[in-house]
Amino acid sequence: MKTKTSLSRLFAVITTCALISFANAKEPATTPAKETKKPLVQIAILLDTSGSMDGLIEQAKSQLWRIVNEFAKAKQDGVTPEVQVALYEYGKTSLRADQGWVRQIQPLSTDLDKISEELFALRTNGGEEYCGWVIKTAVADLAWSPATDAYKAIFIAGNEPFTQGPVNYAKSCKAAITKGIIVNTIHCGAEAEGINTKWKAGADLADGKYLVIDQNRAVVSITAPQDKEIAKLGVALNKTYLAYGVDGRLGAGRQEAQDANVASLAPTSGAVAQRAVAKASSNYRNSSWDLVDAVKEQKADVTKLKTEDLPAEMQKMNADERKAYVEKNAKERAEMQSKIATLNGERDKYVAARMKEVAGTNTLDAVVISAVREQSAKRNFKFE
Repeated sequence: MKTKTSLSRLFAVITTCALISFANAKEPATTPAKETKKPLVQIAILLDTSGSMDGLIEQAKSQLWRIVNEFAKAKQDGVTPEVQVALYEYGKTSLRADQGWVRQIQPLSTDLDKISEELFALRTNGGEEYCGWVIKTAVADLAWSPATDAYKAIFIAGNEPFTQGPVNYAKSCKAAITKGIIVNTIHCGAEAEGINTKWKAGADLADGKYLVIDQNRAVVSITAPQDKEIAKLGVALNKTYLAYGVDGRLGAGRQEAQDANVASLAPTSGAVAQRAVAKASSNYRNSSWDLVDAVKEQKADVTKLKTEDLPAEMQKMNADERKAYVEKNAKERAEMQSKIATLNGERDKYVAARMKEVAGTNTLDAVVISAVREQSAKRNFKFE
């Protein structure tokens, strides 16, 4: 009898364990879904800010947005890349001699408004242009990705001999390509002069392109019928941003200031429309100060923020009202961004047709876009 009882208990335990195992097999523990890995584009722009480079700076101010927008049309394995931009200046006497007349203005960052702000703040004066030194600094100091499928490139622009300074340009360029960083050289002057002064040699050493521009040529963009509406929507987008926390006021102010800076450029540059298109893309992100982006990227819980950290219009809302208000602004932003994208698609077709009627111009945006399309294709990026 005792044996039967023991066997019965043993059978019961085995049966229970089997049922638990079966239940676990039918209903596995849930695990968070993995986020899709975003492809990465990293571009460092190295600008000669010596006394003769005012035209180059003007081109950079107006065409930053067009260059960034090019990657909004790109995908790697069906996914739009994250674009990080860094900015250096070199070659003017107000910089430090012991640092090779080189200054990092902005490290690799997705904060496009900050890059724009710094470009508009640049001033030129005389100096020594040490190309080898600034390339070496950018390669060593920036947080370059180790990923082999990331597009990593330096664009260095200037007009003095590439050989100037105590740092050997050849060693700097070879060090760059060893890390998978392409070096593209942009000579502001005659093509033959750039070849003779080793700008082409520098590019050749780092799998880059030797590019030539007329830095004093005014950038002229084709005006399209969609431009006014795109610009209008670009300004309206600002109303959907909800500035929060200690960085809120600074971020919102910078956004408005860069709208104004771009609007101050020549209307023929097309910069206003290009900035609006950039603001409508996934590469324009402001989660450090905007609640809509912060909630979307799960960097802030709107129900748990302190009242004083909220925008004034949200400070008397309860948790549910806060969530609803953020969702409302997110929806309005998405609708405007969609409209801008549609208008820009129509604009691209119009501009493409008109471009066949005019001769190409070697300006900063044109040569950079040509290079990035060709080079990033080797990293499996595909453009619309």
